Amino acid sequence: MGGDISNSGGGRNRWRIVRWTVGLLLLALVGTALGTYLWADGRLRHVDAVTDWDGRPGNGPGTNWLLVGSDSRAGLTPQQQRDLHVGGESGTNTDTVMVLHQGDNGPVLMSIPRDSYVAIPGHGKNKINAAFALGGPALLVRTVESTTGIRIDHYVEVGFTGIVDIVDSLGGVEMCLDEPVKDAKSGADLPAGCQDLNGTQALALVRTRYSLPDSDLSRIGNQQAFLKALASEVLSPATLLNPFVLYPFLSATLDALTVDQGSSLWTLARFARQMDQVSGSGGTALTVPIADQNYQTPAGSSILWAPQASKRLFEAIQNDRPVPNS
Repeated sequence: MGGDISNSGGGRNRWRIVRWTVGLLLLALVGTALGTYLWADGRLRHVDAVTDWDGRPGNGPGTNWLLVGSDSRAGLTPQQQRDLHVGGESGTNTDTVMVLHQGDNGPVLMSIPRDSYVAIPGHGKNKINAAFALGGPALLVRTVESTTGIRIDHYVEVGFTGIVDIVDSLGGVEMCLDEPVKDAKSGADLPAGCQDLNGTQALALVRTRYSLPDSDLSRIGNQQAFLKALASEVLSPATLLNPFVLYPFLSATLDALTVDQGSSLWTLARFARQMDQVSGSGGTALTVPIADQNYQTPAGSSILWAPQASKRLFEAIQNDRPVPNS
């Protein structure tokens, strides 16, 4: 009997040790996750982008992000400018302008062509990509809000080098191209089919427009496809569960992004999740309806929106209704 008591006590001791060990491991994991979140959240770069103004659209159901890809060459050496085929212009415009809506009817990703001819508050009419150069993120957000009637809740901006660094930190992003893409201006030289793109190749793809059949409209399709592929890669177990990929990715992303004052790492996580869902059956990716893609204006050849169709689309997004099939 004495032997039984001893064995029983030893079993309880071993079980107690196992529970303590598991508890400590869980505590360490939680502490690491919390520390990572606080570290990453504290490194986010913020800017005054979303501001109130007289006549601003009211709060609507759901959440709207404005995603901006800027063509800033700031910080690039002459060699980097040559390697990336970005030239040496000193001004900053927006090559990419997209609205991502999260609501009850599934996420909607709406691209706004950079040459859209719109009214820029305080500056008359011009191409929408000029708003950033004229007044920075705040004027661009206000221009989008005033011309679409969609209230923007959050702002996310990434530049040339940001795309390169983010993609390279992930070890590349898989893209499947229906046709080869070759463009001397952007440096793109990609075959048709599925392939892993490095950062320089990804940047060349999303910048290519001159060699595409519909120029900027065709580029928008490539940009949307790239963002879906990037979101899928970011949210994959190969990224989230591998610290040797996750931490370099977080570091590259935090260095690359600029967000509004009200955004946090949690806001960006929601953004990435909605972007990933756009590629599924419950999401929608589209472009503002166009009446004329060669509309002659004092600013040069521009894009004119289809007034009624675009208005219906904007109202659907602002009010979280299903987007029109047309």
